Amino acid sequence: MSILKWTAVVLAGGYILASPALAQETISIGHLADYSGATSDVGMPYGQGVADTFEYINENGGINGKKVDIETIDYSYQVPRAIAAYKKWAQRDKVAAIMGWGTADTEALITFVTKDKVPYFSGSYAATLTDPVGDKAERAAPYNFFYGPSYSDAARALVKWAADDWKAKGGEGTPKYVHMGANHPYSNSPKAAAEEYAKELGFEVLPAIQFSLAPADFTAQCLSLKESGADYAFIANTTNSSVSLLKACETVGTDVQFLSNVWGMDEAAAKAAGTAADGVVIPVRTAAVWTDEAPGLAVMKEVAKVSDSSGEQYRPVHYLAGICSALFVRDALKWADENGGIDGENVRKAMYAQADWFPEGTDGVCKPMTWTDTDHRPTAEVSLYQIHVTGQPDNDLNKAIESGAVKMDKIATVELPRRDDWHGH
Repeated sequence: MSILKWTAVVLAGGYILASPALAQETISIGHLADYSGATSDVGMPYGQGVADTFEYINENGGINGKKVDIETIDYSYQVPRAIAAYKKWAQRDKVAAIMGWGTADTEALITFVTKDKVPYFSGSYAATLTDPVGDKAERAAPYNFFYGPSYSDAARALVKWAADDWKAKGGEGTPKYVHMGANHPYSNSPKAAAEEYAKELGFEVLPAIQFSLAPADFTAQCLSLKESGADYAFIANTTNSSVSLLKACETVGTDVQFLSNVWGMDEAAAKAAGTAADGVVIPVRTAAVWTDEAPGLAVMKEVAKVSDSSGEQYRPVHYLAGICSALFVRDALKWADENGGIDGENVRKAMYAQADWFPEGTDGVCKPMTWTDTDHRPTAEVSLYQIHVTGQPDNDLNKAIESGAVKMDKIATVELPRRDDWHGH
Protein backbone atom coordinates (compact mmCIF):
# COMPACT_ATOMS: atom_id res chain seq x y z
CA MET A 1 0.00 0.00 0.00
CA SER A 2 1.37 3.43 -0.91
CA ILE A 3 1.32 6.30 1.52
CA LEU A 4 0.96 9.73 -0.07
CA LYS A 5 2.01 12.86 1.77
CA TRP A 6 0.20 16.01 0.67
CA THR A 7 2.20 19.16 -0.05
CA ALA A 8 1.03 22.67 -0.97
CA VAL A 9 2.26 24.01 -4.31
CA VAL A 10 1.93 27.77 -5.06
CA LEU A 11 0.85 28.35 -8.65
CA ALA A 12 1.02 31.46 -10.78
CA GLY A 13 -1.77 33.84 -9.83
CA GLY A 14 -1.49 32.89 -6.16
CA TYR A 15 -3.64 29.79 -6.24
CA ILE A 16 -2.59 26.92 -4.00
CA LEU A 17 -3.01 23.34 -5.18
CA ALA A 18 -2.63 20.41 -2.81
CA SER A 19 -0.77 17.64 -4.59
CA PRO A 20 0.51 14.27 -3.42
CA ALA A 21 4.25 13.84 -2.99
CA LEU A 22 5.30 10.22 -3.23
CA ALA A 23 6.65 8.83 0.02
CA GLN A 24 8.44 5.56 0.49
CA GLU A 25 6.05 2.75 -0.30
CA THR A 26 5.01 0.73 2.72
CA ILE A 27 3.27 -2.58 3.31
CA SER A 28 0.61 -2.73 6.01
CA ILE A 29 0.45 -5.78 8.28
CA GLY A 30 -1.86 -6.46 11.21
CA HIS A 31 -0.55 -8.26 14.29
CA LEU A 32 -3.06 -9.71 16.74
CA ALA A 33 -1.39 -10.59 20.06
CA ASP A 34 -2.37 -11.71 23.52
CA TYR A 35 -0.22 -9.77 25.98
CA SER A 36 -2.76 -9.49 28.78
CA GLY A 37 -5.32 -12.28 28.41
CA ALA A 38 -5.71 -15.94 29.30
CA THR A 39 -2.86 -17.08 27.03
CA SER A 40 -0.49 -14.17 27.57
CA ASP A 41 1.98 -16.56 29.20
CA VAL A 42 2.85 -17.89 25.75
CA GLY A 43 1.41 -14.98 23.78
CA MET A 44 4.12 -12.67 25.08
CA PRO A 45 7.20 -14.54 23.81
CA TYR A 46 5.54 -15.51 20.52
CA GLY A 47 4.21 -12.01 19.91
CA GLN A 48 7.56 -10.48 20.81
CA GLY A 49 9.21 -12.77 18.28
CA VAL A 50 6.82 -11.58 15.58
CA ALA A 51 7.20 -7.89 16.47
CA ASP A 52 10.99 -8.07 16.74
CA THR A 53 11.21 -9.81 13.37
CA PHE A 54 9.33 -7.13 11.46
CA GLU A 55 11.45 -4.44 13.10
CA TYR A 56 14.53 -6.41 12.06
CA ILE A 57 13.15 -6.70 8.52
CA ASN A 58 12.71 -2.93 8.32
CA GLU A 59 16.24 -2.38 9.62
CA ASN A 60 17.57 -4.67 6.90
CA GLY A 61 16.03 -3.35 3.72
CA GLY A 62 12.38 -4.15 4.29
CA ILE A 63 10.55 -6.05 1.56
CA ASN A 64 12.57 -5.27 -1.56
CA GLY A 65 13.10 -1.77 -0.19
CA LYS A 66 9.53 -1.31 1.05
CA LYS A 67 9.03 -0.75 4.77
CA VAL A 68 6.55 -2.83 6.74
CA ASP A 69 4.00 -0.81 8.67
CA ILE A 70 2.89 -3.28 11.34
CA GLU A 71 0.27 -2.51 13.96
CA THR A 72 0.17 -4.75 17.03
CA ILE A 73 -3.14 -4.95 18.89
CA ASP A 74 -3.34 -6.71 22.24
CA TYR A 75 -6.82 -8.19 22.07
CA SER A 76 -6.55 -9.96 25.46
CA TYR A 77 -7.76 -13.25 23.94
CA GLN A 78 -11.25 -11.79 23.42
CA VAL A 79 -12.96 -12.83 20.19
CA PRO A 80 -15.05 -9.62 19.80
CA ARG A 81 -11.87 -7.54 20.06
CA ALA A 82 -10.21 -9.71 17.43
CA ILE A 83 -13.12 -9.21 15.05
CA ALA A 84 -13.06 -5.44 15.62
CA ALA A 85 -9.31 -5.32 14.94
CA TYR A 86 -9.76 -7.39 11.80
CA LYS A 87 -12.45 -5.10 10.39
CA LYS A 88 -10.22 -2.08 10.90
CA TRP A 89 -7.28 -3.73 9.19
CA ALA A 90 -9.19 -5.24 6.30
CA GLN A 91 -11.55 -2.36 5.55
CA ARG A 92 -9.56 0.75 6.39
CA ASP A 93 -5.90 -0.22 6.35
CA LYS A 94 -6.13 -2.77 3.51
CA VAL A 95 -3.46 -4.95 5.07
CA ALA A 96 -1.44 -7.34 2.94
CA ALA A 97 -1.54 -10.04 5.65
CA ILE A 98 -2.34 -10.57 9.31
CA MET A 99 -0.28 -12.30 11.96
CA GLY A 100 -3.00 -13.86 14.11
CA TRP A 101 -3.13 -15.73 17.39
CA GLY A 102 -5.78 -17.86 19.10
CA THR A 103 -7.97 -20.71 17.96
CA ALA A 104 -11.40 -19.29 18.85
CA ASP A 105 -10.73 -15.96 17.12
CA THR A 106 -8.92 -17.46 14.13
CA GLU A 107 -11.82 -19.85 13.50
CA ALA A 108 -14.32 -17.01 13.95
CA LEU A 109 -12.50 -15.04 11.25
CA ILE A 110 -12.25 -17.80 8.61
CA THR A 111 -15.26 -16.53 6.65
CA PHE A 112 -14.06 -12.91 6.86
CA VAL A 113 -10.52 -13.55 5.62
CA THR A 114 -11.78 -15.83 2.84
CA LYS A 115 -14.25 -13.22 1.59
CA ASP A 116 -11.72 -10.38 1.81
CA LYS A 117 -8.79 -12.49 0.55
CA VAL A 118 -6.54 -11.58 3.47
CA PRO A 119 -3.77 -14.14 4.19
CA TYR A 120 -3.96 -14.97 7.89
CA PHE A 121 -0.95 -16.54 9.59
CA SER A 122 -2.06 -17.68 13.01
CA GLY A 123 -0.51 -18.86 16.24
CA SER A 124 -3.34 -21.37 16.26
CA TYR A 125 -2.49 -24.68 14.65
CA ALA A 126 -6.02 -26.07 14.66
CA ALA A 127 -6.57 -28.76 12.05
CA THR A 128 -9.80 -26.97 11.06
CA LEU A 129 -7.57 -24.38 9.34
CA THR A 130 -5.84 -26.86 7.04
CA ASP A 131 -8.51 -27.46 4.39
CA PRO A 132 -8.44 -24.73 1.72
CA VAL A 133 -11.11 -26.45 -0.36
CA GLY A 134 -13.78 -27.31 2.21
CA ASP A 135 -14.35 -31.00 1.57
CA LYS A 136 -12.46 -32.19 4.67
CA ALA A 137 -13.19 -29.62 7.36
CA GLU A 138 -16.47 -27.89 8.17
CA ARG A 139 -15.43 -24.76 6.25
CA ALA A 140 -12.94 -23.99 3.53
CA ALA A 141 -10.00 -21.95 4.82
CA PRO A 142 -8.05 -20.96 1.68
CA TYR A 143 -6.39 -17.94 3.30
CA ASN A 144 -5.40 -19.53 6.64
CA PHE A 145 -1.82 -20.64 7.23
CA PHE A 146 0.39 -21.56 10.17
CA TYR A 147 3.96 -22.73 10.75
CA GLY A 148 4.50 -26.18 12.23
CA PRO A 149 2.43 -29.34 12.72
CA SER A 150 -1.26 -28.97 13.48
CA TYR A 151 -2.42 -29.46 17.06
CA SER A 152 -3.98 -32.74 15.95
CA ASP A 153 -0.84 -34.06 14.28
CA ALA A 154 1.37 -32.99 17.20
CA ALA A 155 -0.96 -34.85 19.57
CA ARG A 156 -0.95 -37.91 17.30
CA ALA A 157 2.86 -37.86 17.32
CA LEU A 158 2.83 -37.79 21.12
CA VAL A 159 0.41 -40.72 21.19
CA LYS A 160 2.65 -42.64 18.77
CA TRP A 161 5.66 -41.92 20.98
CA ALA A 162 3.68 -43.04 24.04
CA ALA A 163 2.80 -46.34 22.36
CA ASP A 164 6.46 -46.94 21.54
CA ASP A 165 7.50 -45.87 25.04
CA TRP A 166 5.06 -48.32 26.61
CA LYS A 167 6.56 -51.18 24.61
CA ALA A 168 10.14 -50.06 25.28
CA LYS A 169 9.48 -50.03 29.02
CA GLY A 170 7.97 -53.49 28.87
CA GLY A 171 4.56 -52.24 29.89
CA GLU A 172 2.08 -55.00 30.65
CA GLY A 173 -1.57 -54.96 29.72
CA THR A 174 -3.40 -52.10 28.04
CA PRO A 175 -1.94 -48.61 28.54
CA LYS A 176 -4.36 -45.88 29.59
CA TYR A 177 -4.52 -42.42 28.00
CA VAL A 178 -6.35 -39.32 29.23
CA HIS A 179 -6.89 -35.82 27.84
CA MET A 180 -6.66 -32.95 30.37
CA GLY A 181 -7.66 -29.38 29.54
CA ALA A 182 -10.20 -26.59 29.55
CA ASN A 183 -13.51 -26.83 27.74
CA HIS A 184 -12.31 -24.34 25.14
CA PRO A 185 -11.76 -24.45 21.34
CA TYR A 186 -7.98 -24.34 21.78
CA SER A 187 -7.77 -27.09 24.39
CA ASN A 188 -10.36 -29.24 22.64
CA SER A 189 -8.85 -28.85 19.17
CA PRO A 190 -6.69 -32.04 19.19
CA LYS A 191 -8.82 -34.00 21.66
CA ALA A 192 -10.79 -36.24 19.29
CA ALA A 193 -7.85 -36.77 16.95
CA ALA A 194 -5.55 -37.94 19.73
CA GLU A 195 -8.19 -40.09 21.42
CA GLU A 196 -9.12 -41.82 18.16
CA TYR A 197 -5.49 -42.53 17.33
CA ALA A 198 -4.83 -43.73 20.88
CA LYS A 199 -7.65 -46.28 20.52
CA GLU A 200 -6.25 -47.30 17.14
CA LEU A 201 -2.86 -47.95 18.75
CA GLY A 202 -4.36 -50.03 21.54
CA PHE A 203 -4.81 -47.56 24.39
CA GLU A 204 -7.75 -47.48 26.73
CA VAL A 205 -9.00 -43.90 26.53
CA LEU A 206 -10.27 -42.58 29.84
CA PRO A 207 -12.85 -39.80 30.36
CA ALA A 208 -11.26 -36.38 29.95
CA ILE A 209 -10.37 -34.36 33.04
CA GLN A 210 -11.17 -30.66 32.84
CA PHE A 211 -9.05 -27.89 34.33
CA SER A 212 -9.19 -24.18 33.59
CA LEU A 213 -6.90 -22.10 31.40
CA ALA A 214 -6.44 -19.81 34.40
CA PRO A 215 -4.01 -21.11 37.06
CA ALA A 216 -5.76 -22.47 40.14
CA ASP A 217 -5.59 -25.22 42.75
CA PHE A 218 -5.89 -28.39 40.67
CA THR A 219 -5.53 -30.86 43.53
CA ALA A 220 -8.94 -32.38 42.80
CA GLN A 221 -8.04 -32.97 39.15
CA CYS A 222 -4.73 -34.56 40.14
CA LEU A 223 -6.47 -36.86 42.60
CA SER A 224 -8.86 -37.87 39.84
CA LEU A 225 -5.88 -38.50 37.55
CA LYS A 226 -4.19 -40.63 40.21
CA GLU A 227 -7.34 -42.67 40.87
CA SER A 228 -7.91 -43.22 37.14
CA GLY A 229 -4.71 -45.22 36.77
CA ALA A 230 -3.74 -43.30 33.63
CA ASP A 231 -0.31 -44.07 32.24
CA TYR A 232 -0.14 -41.11 29.79
CA ALA A 233 -1.84 -37.75 30.27
CA PHE A 234 -2.04 -35.08 27.57
CA ILE A 235 -1.98 -31.50 28.89
CA ALA A 236 -4.00 -29.31 26.52
CA ASN A 237 -3.75 -25.87 28.20
CA THR A 238 -1.07 -23.16 28.18
CA THR A 239 1.97 -22.87 30.43
CA ASN A 240 0.69 -21.04 33.53
CA SER A 241 -2.18 -23.47 33.89
CA SER A 242 0.17 -26.39 33.22
CA VAL A 243 2.55 -25.27 35.96
CA SER A 244 -0.27 -25.24 38.52
CA LEU A 245 -1.40 -28.69 37.40
CA LEU A 246 2.07 -30.24 37.47
CA LYS A 247 2.83 -28.87 40.93
CA ALA A 248 -0.46 -30.16 42.30
CA CYS A 249 0.09 -33.59 40.73
CA GLU A 250 3.60 -33.78 42.17
CA THR A 251 2.16 -33.01 45.60
CA VAL A 252 -0.47 -35.77 45.47
CA GLY A 253 2.04 -38.24 44.05
CA THR A 254 0.71 -39.08 40.59
CA ASP A 255 2.71 -41.65 38.63
CA VAL A 256 2.01 -40.70 35.03
CA GLN A 257 3.93 -39.68 31.91
CA PHE A 258 2.78 -36.19 30.98
CA LEU A 259 2.57 -35.17 27.33
CA SER A 260 1.95 -31.52 26.49
CA ASN A 261 0.43 -29.55 23.66
CA VAL A 262 2.84 -27.14 22.00
CA TRP A 263 1.76 -24.16 24.13
CA GLY A 264 1.58 -26.15 27.36
CA MET A 265 5.25 -26.14 28.25
CA ASP A 266 8.45 -24.23 27.56
CA GLU A 267 11.71 -23.48 29.30
CA ALA A 268 10.27 -20.71 31.47
CA ALA A 269 7.37 -22.91 32.57
CA ALA A 270 9.79 -25.75 33.37
CA LYS A 271 11.75 -23.35 35.59
CA ALA A 272 8.56 -22.25 37.33
CA ALA A 273 7.28 -25.79 37.86
CA GLY A 274 10.63 -27.12 39.04
CA THR A 275 10.96 -30.87 39.39
CA ALA A 276 7.21 -31.24 38.79
CA ALA A 277 7.95 -30.62 35.10
CA ASP A 278 10.73 -33.19 34.91
CA GLY A 279 10.01 -35.69 32.15
CA VAL A 280 7.24 -33.82 30.32
CA VAL A 281 7.35 -34.51 26.56
CA ILE A 282 6.47 -31.68 24.16
CA PRO A 283 6.39 -31.02 20.40
CA VAL A 284 8.83 -28.34 19.21
CA ARG A 285 8.22 -26.52 15.92
CA THR A 286 11.80 -25.49 15.20
CA ALA A 287 14.78 -27.69 14.36
CA ALA A 288 16.86 -26.08 17.11
CA VAL A 289 16.44 -24.38 20.48
CA TRP A 290 18.29 -21.29 21.70
CA THR A 291 21.36 -23.07 23.07
CA ASP A 292 21.87 -25.35 20.06
CA GLU A 293 24.28 -24.77 17.20
CA ALA A 294 22.74 -24.10 13.80
CA PRO A 295 23.56 -21.60 11.03
CA GLY A 296 20.12 -19.98 11.25
CA LEU A 297 20.51 -19.12 14.92
CA ALA A 298 22.76 -16.22 13.90
CA VAL A 299 19.73 -14.51 12.32
CA MET A 300 17.55 -15.36 15.32
CA LYS A 301 20.03 -13.75 17.68
CA GLU A 302 20.22 -10.61 15.55
CA VAL A 303 16.42 -10.41 15.61
CA ALA A 304 16.46 -10.80 19.40
CA LYS A 305 18.67 -7.72 19.76
CA VAL A 306 15.68 -5.61 18.74
CA SER A 307 14.22 -6.06 22.23
CA ASP A 308 17.45 -7.00 24.05
CA SER A 309 20.40 -4.99 22.79
CA SER A 310 22.82 -7.06 24.88
CA GLY A 311 21.79 -10.20 23.02
CA GLU A 312 22.22 -12.17 26.24
CA GLN A 313 18.60 -12.94 27.12
CA TYR A 314 17.62 -16.59 26.70
CA ARG A 315 14.71 -16.96 24.28
CA PRO A 316 12.23 -19.84 24.69
CA VAL A 317 10.85 -22.05 21.93
CA HIS A 318 7.77 -19.87 21.42
CA TYR A 319 9.90 -16.82 20.60
CA LEU A 320 11.74 -18.78 17.91
CA ALA A 321 8.45 -20.01 16.47
CA GLY A 322 7.26 -16.40 16.27
CA ILE A 323 10.37 -15.45 14.32
CA CYS A 324 9.96 -18.36 11.88
CA SER A 325 6.30 -17.51 11.29
CA ALA A 326 7.12 -13.87 10.55
CA LEU A 327 10.02 -14.78 8.24
CA PHE A 328 7.81 -17.10 6.19
CA VAL A 329 5.53 -14.10 5.71
CA ARG A 330 8.50 -11.91 4.78
CA ASP A 331 9.53 -14.28 2.03
CA ALA A 332 5.95 -14.65 0.80
CA LEU A 333 5.66 -10.86 0.58
CA LYS A 334 8.94 -10.69 -1.36
CA TRP A 335 7.75 -13.32 -3.82
CA ALA A 336 4.42 -11.54 -4.30
CA ASP A 337 6.19 -8.22 -4.85
CA GLU A 338 8.31 -9.80 -7.58
CA ASN A 339 5.43 -11.69 -9.19
CA GLY A 340 2.64 -9.26 -9.91
CA GLY A 341 2.48 -7.17 -6.77
CA ILE A 342 1.57 -7.48 -3.11
CA ASP A 343 -2.06 -8.35 -2.62
CA GLY A 344 -3.88 -11.13 -0.81
CA GLU A 345 -4.13 -13.46 -3.79
CA ASN A 346 -0.46 -13.11 -4.68
CA VAL A 347 0.69 -13.61 -1.09
CA ARG A 348 -1.41 -16.77 -1.00
CA LYS A 349 0.16 -17.94 -4.27
CA ALA A 350 3.59 -17.31 -2.76
CA MET A 351 2.90 -19.91 -0.10
CA TYR A 352 2.46 -22.50 -2.86
CA ALA A 353 5.37 -21.40 -5.04
CA GLN A 354 7.87 -23.80 -3.47
CA ALA A 355 7.84 -27.16 -1.73
CA ASP A 356 9.84 -28.02 1.38
CA TRP A 357 10.97 -24.43 1.77
CA PHE A 358 12.15 -22.38 4.70
CA PRO A 359 12.89 -18.66 5.08
CA GLU A 360 16.17 -17.41 3.74
CA GLY A 361 18.91 -17.39 6.36
CA THR A 362 17.20 -19.74 8.81
CA ASP A 363 19.00 -22.99 7.97
CA GLY A 364 18.75 -25.52 10.77
CA VAL A 365 16.18 -23.54 12.74
CA CYS A 366 12.98 -22.96 10.75
CA LYS A 367 11.88 -26.35 9.46
CA PRO A 368 10.96 -26.74 5.78
CA MET A 369 7.22 -26.50 5.14
CA THR A 370 4.95 -27.28 2.19
CA TRP A 371 1.52 -25.76 1.59
CA THR A 372 -0.58 -26.60 -1.45
CA ASP A 373 -3.88 -25.26 -2.76
CA THR A 374 -5.58 -28.46 -1.59
CA ASP A 375 -3.77 -29.07 1.71
CA HIS A 376 -2.60 -26.51 4.27
CA ARG A 377 -1.01 -29.07 6.58
CA PRO A 378 2.52 -27.66 6.30
CA THR A 379 4.35 -30.68 7.70
CA ALA A 380 3.81 -34.24 8.87
CA GLU A 381 7.08 -34.29 10.81
CA VAL A 382 6.94 -33.69 14.55
CA SER A 383 10.02 -33.22 16.72
CA LEU A 384 9.56 -34.28 20.34
CA TYR A 385 11.62 -32.99 23.23
CA GLN A 386 11.68 -34.01 26.87
CA ILE A 387 12.01 -31.52 29.70
CA HIS A 388 14.56 -32.27 32.40
CA VAL A 389 14.61 -30.32 35.66
CA THR A 390 17.02 -31.02 38.48
CA GLY A 391 17.14 -29.42 41.91
CA GLN A 392 15.68 -25.98 42.40
CA PRO A 393 16.26 -23.90 39.24
CA ASP A 394 17.43 -20.33 39.66
CA ASN A 395 14.68 -17.73 39.26
CA ASP A 396 16.69 -16.23 36.42
CA LEU A 397 16.00 -18.28 33.30
CA ASN A 398 19.45 -17.63 31.84
CA LYS A 399 21.09 -19.02 34.97
CA ALA A 400 18.70 -21.96 35.14
CA ILE A 401 19.62 -22.90 31.56
CA GLU A 402 23.35 -22.25 31.99
CA SER A 403 23.55 -24.39 35.12
CA GLY A 404 21.76 -27.27 33.43
CA ALA A 405 18.95 -27.20 35.99
CA VAL A 406 16.52 -26.85 33.07
CA LYS A 407 17.26 -28.78 29.90
CA MET A 408 15.39 -29.76 26.76
CA ASP A 409 16.54 -32.94 25.06
CA LYS A 410 15.33 -34.08 21.66
CA ILE A 411 14.09 -37.65 22.03
CA ALA A 412 12.28 -38.45 18.77
CA THR A 413 11.20 -37.32 15.35
CA VAL A 414 7.85 -38.76 14.35
CA GLU A 415 6.98 -38.82 10.66
CA LEU A 416 3.21 -39.16 10.41
CA PRO A 417 1.37 -40.41 7.34
CA ARG A 418 -0.67 -37.78 5.50
CA ARG A 419 -3.85 -39.72 5.94
CA ASP A 420 -6.87 -38.42 4.10
CA ASP A 421 -9.14 -39.05 7.09
CA TRP A 422 -6.87 -36.87 9.23
CA HIS A 423 -7.08 -33.84 6.93
CA GLY A 424 -9.06 -31.03 8.58
CA HIS A 425 -9.47 -33.10 11.75
